[in-house]
Amino acid sequence: MKMTEVHYAEAKPIEGYGPGFFRIGGEIIEGGAIMHATGARSWAGYDDLAAVLALGGQVDFILLGTGESMAPVPSAFRDALEEAGIGVEPMASASACRTYNVLVAEGRRVAAVVLPVAAFD
Repeated sequence: MKMTEVHYAEAKPIEGYGPGFFRIGGEIIEGGAIMHATGARSWAGYDDLAAVLALGGQVDFILLGTGESMAPVPSAFRDALEEAGIGVEPMASASACRTYNVLVAEGRRVAAVVLPVAAFD
């Protein structure tokens, strides 16, 4: 079997996560995080809508990691994103991290906006 190394161009992959943190490009971000092709930063959660809306024009959609399991997206949050032309795909944060890495490796215009997991089983 031939193995192929993944290249991420300019984007930094999500290297790992754990209870209350994400590791992106060697940097630890405590709490929620926003990752996209040009960088990563902390995210304070659904009340930090402005940080997500600032991605308008840079991404076509966001992968919204809702924590340990998939949860409904607050309607006001979803409506504001859709009005700004940003699609939203909710999923568990672990799934959002894996999907983000695949899509940025393909060169897609995507961001991951993720809430941390609380603990591992």
